[in-house]
Amino acid sequence: MTTTHDVTNQVPPLVDYDAADYAPYTEAFTRVGATGALDELSAIGRDAGSAASQELGDLAERHEPVLHTHDRYGHRIDRVVYDPSYHQLMTRATGYGLHGTPWVTGDPHAHLRRAAGLSVWGQVDAGHQCPISMTYAAVPALRVDPELAARFEPLLATTVYDPSFAAPETKAGLTAGMSMTEKQGGSDVRANTTHATEQADGTYRLTGHKWFTSAPMSDILLTLAQAPGGLTCFVVPRVLPDGTTNRVALQRLKDKLGNRSNASSEVEYDQAFGWRLGDEGRGVRTIIEMVNMTRLDCTIGSASGMRVGVQAAVHHATHRSAFGAALVDQPLMRNVLADLAVEAEASSTVAMWLADLTDRALAGDERAADLRRISLAVSKYYVCKRGPVHAAEALECLGGNGYIEDSRMPRLYREAPLMSVWEGSGNVAALDTLRAVAKQPATLTALFDELDSVAGAEPRLDAFARRLKDQFTDPASAELRARRIVGDLAIALQASLLVRFGHPAVSDAFAASRLDRDWGTVFGTLPAGLDLAPIIERATVKVGA
Repeated sequence: MTTTHDVTNQVPPLVDYDAADYAPYTEAFTRVGATGALDELSAIGRDAGSAASQELGDLAERHEPVLHTHDRYGHRIDRVVYDPSYHQLMTRATGYGLHGTPWVTGDPHAHLRRAAGLSVWGQVDAGHQCPISMTYAAVPALRVDPELAARFEPLLATTVYDPSFAAPETKAGLTAGMSMTEKQGGSDVRANTTHATEQADGTYRLTGHKWFTSAPMSDILLTLAQAPGGLTCFVVPRVLPDGTTNRVALQRLKDKLGNRSNASSEVEYDQAFGWRLGDEGRGVRTIIEMVNMTRLDCTIGSASGMRVGVQAAVHHATHRSAFGAALVDQPLMRNVLADLAVEAEASSTVAMWLADLTDRALAGDERAADLRRISLAVSKYYVCKRGPVHAAEALECLGGNGYIEDSRMPRLYREAPLMSVWEGSGNVAALDTLRAVAKQPATLTALFDELDSVAGAEPRLDAFARRLKDQFTDPASAELRARRIVGDLAIALQASLLVRFGHPAVSDAFAASRLDRDWGTVFGTLPAGLDLAPIIERATVKVGA
């Protein structure tokens, strides 16, 4: 063919780099004295940043799971078939111990290490993170029943991925799913109508329909159903101990905006076998710790998406020229990039801090438990809300190239809203914060103490904290103002962490914009006079390093 054009001024692919080479991760490990774990994190990062792993993510996204309700002879089988790339991703994630492993290691920083690893590895493909997250979160719920925990916890924590469809206790490793939501209730699980009937041997039979079941090919599904004593939690195996299939019918897979490699489904229980987990009528209390753990993963996932988005934007701007200069050197683009970087750093910092709080709370630190209770709720609300607008702006930095699937930015954009919807939408998360304040006043005290611990270090934070405390003087209108209150709590918390632990240029930019309210409604409106160079540098990927 005749040459018709030369390819110039195009950006090289962002591949073959260490995705864990990000200052907020290193700083989080340094704060807690866990720098010895950085080599392990870097190994995950190099894998996640490799061209080969990114291609696996592309394949899993492109070749969506397929539901087979019947075999060739007409027998009901209810199996989901995944692309081989999905199983490779699951094998890697399980091998890195990103599912149930932290619960059994005895490492005092196990949950922080896992959070950073999940944040790094999760950029390859968001869909397979769902069963990984569910498996992680199932362990503390199972511990309500020591007998069930003893049977399943070791298999949920092993670093062996076993996708075979077999009785749970015959397998080398297990995954867990969650089956709570029904079409008439959504987040209001107390409106569930699935019912459970106790049998003579103490097991139960469940009948009903679930509107969203995460990871339906999981070996066990934690399920809510109405027992005679009220809403109760159950462990429902996909395969019974005798090797026969449980009466769990997969009705259809959801056709979703994103998260395409994950087979979210509708399921129907028709006298399905289950073990009761916890007392009858205590279903919400039993499963709440599982919900809290997945809310932590929502925050981690949103923060990870912001890191990936701003790094892609900075990479593009560094290698792309327009109007006679590199984009990264043009003042307005630098404002946008720095603003995106500040948001990503604040979100990543609070996500890693929450994981460390989890380690401390599980070790018996009551103050850490109180602080985690409220901080997780406010961060799940705010960080996950910021994710979609951040993804949109990062995509726009690439112009038309960012709107093309090959850039992977559209996938990032489609994934971003999920974290805010999953495990309670924005209103649910905001109202959960108010519930924590009302039922456990020590949680708000702990958060205000946290803010007061940096009093005098940043005048703008001091003034913001004073105004924030005034928002609690009118409880009658608190529900109406819940989003404003909770958003400001999240901003104050992020500011306090950046003041104590962040880079001075990042904390100064955060204070000048988010605290002083000298900030527009879109990214790229940082005020003049800030030192943007180190902020952008911290978001620059070192390809080949």
